[in-house]
Parts: sequence; C-alpha cells; structure tokens
Amino acid sequence: MKTVSMGKVQKDALSLAQVEQDWHSQGFSCGLWVDPPGQVWEDYVHSMDELLMVLEGELELEMQGRIFRPNQGEEVLIPAEVRHTVRNVGGTTARWLYGYKSSG
Repeated sequence: MKTVSMGKVQKDALSLAQVEQDWHSQGFSCGLWVDPPGQVWEDYVHSMDELLMVLEGELELEMQGRIFRPNQGEEVLIPAEVRHTVRNVGGTTARWLYGYKSSG
C-alpha cells in the first residue's frame, strides 16, 4: 500500500477545493461520502486506483492482510484490483473523500 501524507493538515485548515483540484490534476474524481457509526463496506474491489481521505471521524481500512487507521487529512491510495474493507470505527458520523482514477 502506498500512503501519501499531506503533512500536518488540520481538519479546519483542509481546503476541500484544493484537494479536489489536486486530485483532478492527478486524474482522479473527488466525491464526499458520509457514513453513520458502525457502517462497514466489506470486500470491495475496483478496476481502477482509488484515493481516500478522512475529513471527520475515524475510519479503519483493511487491505492486503493489514489494517490501517488513516489520520484526518491523510491521503491513502488503494491500488486497482486490491480487495479492501472500510469501517467507521468511531462513535460518530464519518465524512471522507474518495476518488477513482480515470482511464483516459
């Protein structure tokens, strides 16, 4: 797994427009996902690379036999064809960005 840190990005300082622009310049879409406490997205596989970034709450990401808990503002790359599970393990609503690499 490749993890790209955006430095010490605080939630309040995180510019969603900047993230969206950055992801688009890399060929990724950018959307917001909101999950209630306890939500689990189990064993997903996509045919293209996916980026994920936690904005609020606590997510747990499982892939390739490892469990990760990305910090708020940390960008995580999920490679194409890698089975992964995302869980909201916090006691609050989780808000996170996701994007898929375009094929063009």
